[in-house]
Amino acid sequence: AEGGTLLVVPQDGSHWLSMRIVLEKFWERGHEIVVVIPEASLLMKSSQSFTIKTYSVPYTQEFVDRYY
Repeated sequence: AEGGTLLVVPQDGSHWLSMRIVLEKFWERGHEIVVVIPEASLLMKSSQSFTIKTYSVPYTQEFVDRYY
C-alpha cells in the first residue's frame, strides 16, 4: 500500500499493546499515524512512530497509576 495518514483511537491495555506493533509496521511502510489517547492512561505512551493527540478525562495519571 502507498503511504497515507491513519487516525487511531485505541483502547488502553492489551488491545493497545497488540495495536502498537501493527502501527509501527505501518510507519515503516511510510504511513503517517496520529493516535488520540486520554491524558491519563495505563500503557499508551509516545513513540517516534506516531503523533500523539490527547483529550482530557475526569481522572489523573496518579489515580490511574495507583488504582490500576
